[in-house]
Amino acid sequence: MDINNELIEKVAKNARLRLTEDEKKEFLPQLREILDSFLILNKAPIDNLHPSFQPFPIKNIFREDKVEQSLTQEEALQNTNLKKDGFFLGPKTF
Repeated sequence: MDINNELIEKVAKNARLRLTEDEKKEFLPQLREILDSFLILNKAPIDNLHPSFQPFPIKNIFREDKVEQSLTQEEALQNTNLKKDGFFLGPKTF
């Protein structure tokens, strides 16, 4: 791939950036270095590798659910004065 001012201008336009000539001169070697790094990656041997969408096994770290005795409605409401018809009574909303 030819890395030149035209490519810098195209990338800047796609990113909606207005670059000065000095900025273009500064970014040109940086872009070359980045793209050269990707060329090195393209040379890596990947013939016998399969895609890995989930590199770590997924497992449930939580305990199993157990049905246990819970509070009755009366027990849950016994320590409040703000109750009505078997439910907690909250503030009015507008």
